[in-house]
Amino acid sequence: MKRVILGLWVLLCVSVLVFAGGGTEKKGTVEVQKATPRGAIELKIAHADATDIYVSRKHAQAVAFAELVNARSGGQINVKVFGAGALGGEREYTEAIKAGTVEAGIPSGVIANFFPSAMVTDIPYLFPSAEVAWKVLDGPFGKKLMEMFKKETGMRALGLAEVGFRHFTSATKMIKTPDDLKGMKIRVMETPLYVNMMRGLGASPTPIAWPEVYAAMQTKVVDGHENVLPSILFAKLYEVQKYLTLDGHTYGVDWFIINDGFFKKLSPELQHIVLDSARISCGVGRGVNQLITLMALKDLQSKGMEVYTPTEKEIQLFKEATQKPVLDWMKTRIDPALIDEVMKAASDVVAAQKRDLQ
Repeated sequence: MKRVILGLWVLLCVSVLVFAGGGTEKKGTVEVQKATPRGAIELKIAHADATDIYVSRKHAQAVAFAELVNARSGGQINVKVFGAGALGGEREYTEAIKAGTVEAGIPSGVIANFFPSAMVTDIPYLFPSAEVAWKVLDGPFGKKLMEMFKKETGMRALGLAEVGFRHFTSATKMIKTPDDLKGMKIRVMETPLYVNMMRGLGASPTPIAWPEVYAAMQTKVVDGHENVLPSILFAKLYEVQKYLTLDGHTYGVDWFIINDGFFKKLSPELQHIVLDSARISCGVGRGVNQLITLMALKDLQSKGMEVYTPTEKEIQLFKEATQKPVLDWMKTRIDPALIDEVMKAASDVVAAQKRDLQ
């Protein structure tokens, strides 16, 4: 564990060094953009998260990309980062990227509205670890998914970064097996995937807008919810939820996308700079997310949350209860062959890991 934490700190320090020296001036947590030099190509990159590299994986990724491209292109490209929803929410800026009025952005869940096949990575308990997810997303399957995205949307995926694993919280009892969820009112996002998943577990799925979740827990409208650890911490849900179960039921992906028409107008040299800088910056985003997730877990424990990590046998029970209802629904929305491919890709990575340990 110490080696993991040290490695992440090194990654963060390297990313901070990359950030120094260009492109933007910082005033508090608001980015003040410098004017694009005469003759330079402007590339606006949007996200809706906080503009703080220490708490926002997306901002760390976006700023790393900006500094790398600005430096490597010798000023031929001027990347400007617009965070905190300055260019709209995820749906708005993704539509702007598709239309070509914004060049690039880092949307997450909303991408399935533009490219339904993106939901294939949301299969419950598909990835047993971040390492497995990264190898699948960076491998042939991830490349195929990004190529499909380009053909279907007219936008190009520069890389697939990380939202992270989602976990259960509860105000009433520790959740160790699917039986513990039966009859519980669980807040979910307003998507059929999560509604079907909760029904498979015997819970009562209760869609509630995120800004209303704390009050819903406080007034006992819901018993629990599921989310990534940093969101649980930042929303102070530890004040109204006592129990945390680290089951990692779904793994979220940040899509780093760019308008393909804009990309094709770049010279081959500049295209290479953009692609390679995106690859590195996705690694920065993943590393920062791993770090803030570890720190969030420590903070949640210090604030009184009781934490439980299910056994392999218990995870298998969750998997058996959730995959069938979700896959039955998903196969009516996307190509079933794609579902088979991602599940095989994940199982192949797991099998390779086991062979390496022998």
